[in-house]
Amino acid sequence: MDKFQTLRSTAVPLPLENIDTDQIIPARFLKSTTREGFGANLFADWRYASNGEPKHGFVLNDTRYHGQILLAGHNFGCGSSREHAAWALYDAGFKVVISSEFADIFRGNALNTGLLPLQVSAEVLQRLVARVTHYPNTQLEVDLPTQTLSVPVWNESFAFDIDLYKKECLINGYDDIDYLLSQQSAITTYEEARTWSI
Repeated sequence: MDKFQTLRSTAVPLPLENIDTDQIIPARFLKSTTREGFGANLFADWRYASNGEPKHGFVLNDTRYHGQILLAGHNFGCGSSREHAAWALYDAGFKVVISSEFADIFRGNALNTGLLPLQVSAEVLQRLVARVTHYPNTQLEVDLPTQTLSVPVWNESFAFDIDLYKKECLINGYDDIDYLLSQQSAITTYEEARTWSI
């Protein structure tokens, strides 16, 4: 995974509630076991007509909106447990999804992929969506070490929570195996000092 410390980016507003994993990446595209290539089919049924042409009016087809942050509605990532949903978002270039609530399994899959699910209050989310919708070039800044989301134009910052283990993994670009390998010296020291009984 790429290391994640701070990100300053514009955002893409998609404030629909209860976006499930089948809407994020439809089941017919789940034919690969590697993470690459899913971004092209992100939100495919909303994004493309049956002939493959981009649908007018869908936010990912609107050139006003761009960036590495997705502003999503409440209960994002509900539905099936497919990790491909997080893979598709990451492969499409998103590094952060902001919502007022995430499905637990999606949250875990996102963190394991290197995608930060950043939860804010419903009020803050509503304000962010309104701002970005009307002013698409609004910059947001995510600082993972300090766990803050800032909106420079407002001169405001908002704290967010994250599991400390997953925070360390994201900052260092570790998956679970990488983290264990990073602790090899401490593990060796512990094992050498341990008294074994038979």
